[in-house]
Amino acid sequence: MLPYPQIDPVALAIGPLKIHWYGLMYLIGIGGAWLLASRRLNRFDPTWTKEKLSDMVFWLSMGVIVGGRLGYVLFYDLPAYIANPMLIFEVWKGGMAFHGGFIGVMIAAWWFGRRNGKSFFELMDFVAPLVPIGLGAGRIGNFINAELWGKPTDVPWAMVFPAFSDPAQMPRHPSQLYQFALEGVALFLILYLFSRKPRPTMAVSGMFALFYGIFRFIVEFVRVPDAQLGYLAWGWLTMGQVLSIPMILAGLGLLWWAYNRPQPLKNTAL
Repeated sequence: MLPYPQIDPVALAIGPLKIHWYGLMYLIGIGGAWLLASRRLNRFDPTWTKEKLSDMVFWLSMGVIVGGRLGYVLFYDLPAYIANPMLIFEVWKGGMAFHGGFIGVMIAAWWFGRRNGKSFFELMDFVAPLVPIGLGAGRIGNFINAELWGKPTDVPWAMVFPAFSDPAQMPRHPSQLYQFALEGVALFLILYLFSRKPRPTMAVSGMFALFYGIFRFIVEFVRVPDAQLGYLAWGWLTMGQVLSIPMILAGLGLLWWAYNRPQPLKNTAL
């Protein structure tokens, strides 16, 4: 069994002001995405300036934050937020849903693309390889917060999470680290390698949706579902899996359509 590193969720406290690691992970994800996007900018559109890129990153980040929070409220704990709407603003306690953030990013990309002469999938193909940076950083934030841990297990790398998070004090799968490895590292490498060659429009987006959906579906088997929801069916199906199935199907559909309609290849190389 591995010891859980006791990391204070508050990275820095200045009087009443507290800066949480969870929030810093979002800044790291957004900053890393901006740096990688700036490296790819000339290949995407040589006429785009760094200022336009910064505008895009800002609006997509708003899509992540607003969509992620509203997605968690709607998909995972709506009764609690109806009873106390002010909980919506307590984002430092966690409670962000990837699938909601993904919807928020798609809405922001559609809006920003229309205003800047880019189709929805042109912009999403450009953005998709950037997303795993934020996903990986977010899972590290979950780990530091000692939240979203896995089922009890006797594997050698099991961890006992702090009592405030897990009163049962049982060795568990560190599922946050599994998600960091799959949704962050593996997904980034897959999209990095895939986008190194010219691809038809929608292909990179399809790869992202397909592999994120697969990775999330797999990890849900060892991750404890949200207590207020539990399992939705058959003693194993979780909300995360239900929301990932459409992504897997959409990814397959996008890849099929991308390679089965006549169109020029796009240079999406990182």
